[in-house]
Amino acid sequence: MAGRYLLAAFGDPGHAFPAIALGRELVSRGHEVCIQTWRRWEADVEREGLRFAAAPEYQVWPRPGRALSPYQAAVRAAHETRPLVREFDPDVVVVDILTVAATLAAELEERPWVSLVPHLLPTPQPGLPPYSTGAKPPRTGLGRTLWRAVDPLTRAALRRGRDELNGARVRVGLPPLAHLHGGLSRRLTLVATFPQLEAARTVPSWATVTGPLIWERPAEEDATWAPPGDEPLVLVAPSTSQDPSHRLLRATLAGLAGEPVRVLAATNGRALPAGVRVPPNARIVDWPSYSRTMPHCAAVVCHAGHGTVAQALAAGAPVICSPAGGDMGENAARVAWAGAGLSVPWRLAGPQAVRLAVRRLLTQPSFTRRAGEIAGSVRSGPGTAAEALEAVAGRGSLTAPRVGLEPTT
Repeated sequence: MAGRYLLAAFGDPGHAFPAIALGRELVSRGHEVCIQTWRRWEADVEREGLRFAAAPEYQVWPRPGRALSPYQAAVRAAHETRPLVREFDPDVVVVDILTVAATLAAELEERPWVSLVPHLLPTPQPGLPPYSTGAKPPRTGLGRTLWRAVDPLTRAALRRGRDELNGARVRVGLPPLAHLHGGLSRRLTLVATFPQLEAARTVPSWATVTGPLIWERPAEEDATWAPPGDEPLVLVAPSTSQDPSHRLLRATLAGLAGEPVRVLAATNGRALPAGVRVPPNARIVDWPSYSRTMPHCAAVVCHAGHGTVAQALAAGAPVICSPAGGDMGENAARVAWAGAGLSVPWRLAGPQAVRLAVRRLLTQPSFTRRAGEIAGSVRSGPGTAAEALEAVAGRGSLTAPRVGLEPTT
């Protein structure tokens, strides 16, 4: 039976694109979908046959006295989102992990809402490193014991976050929550990553690891052309939000200039600094199609944004990660822990370090084999997520298969 789904994802590509992937899947199943997101994604949303609704956009923390705090912005955006919820009349509201406003609006309009986490699940677990530290999960009892020493600090930070969220909830007329990570739905949280990257931890019973939700903007056909030859192809896929000076791209060009490889590097529309030498074995493009290029790659060099990592592993390409900020350190650590790539610390990401990492990836088949195993073991992320949502909309509670045990509060 056809349903109506409102998807809210205010943010950059790492948050908007997974929502578009999910929306496209729901439309293909005969559902009506509206995506509330930033104006810059309007044409992309409508191209996929989805209804677009403009999300409120505010400045957050740029200059003292000129911006709203994150929860001030969420309160204001919740009031602006309520009319959309009433007018579209969704069966379920699907809310990106950063889009607190839509959770508040959904509750105020008494609509069921579920969470979409377009990356690794950030909830803590005793004995594991705090999320986004860039530390690999421990493999021994001693390692888990040592990490338990920081659990009190982690929980104190989470309690502060809960108090801030509860302050916003009270301001809009909703009751406070007792549990931590209140921005994640206990009805259902969709975790759009590979199960292999979550294998070291226990996923809460209210969360379902779906596999990644991959979507990319259209690219010019010739943007996938690589330099001629039969040598292994290395793709440089930098972050769209980090490294504006192209430090990682420049290091890769210099480090691989004399290597028996071909290099295809993306600039994401940002010009290279003056004087950068492009060696004969490399080609620079603005926006290559990762879905058409990555299946032919022997290695992908990136900053470890989750979207790029997911696309590489889905194509069976091992990854060299040099995390530059945010959750990239966590993604890099999990990739290395899973044996599907290597992590090069950002402070060490010079030409020699990149060259040595590429050599190791190309000479040790275990990395490619592991990436291929991950690619071949996961069914459609959008399909799995859509089935879980259909269960919520049809029965009011989750009946699809779930992963994990009870949450830690």
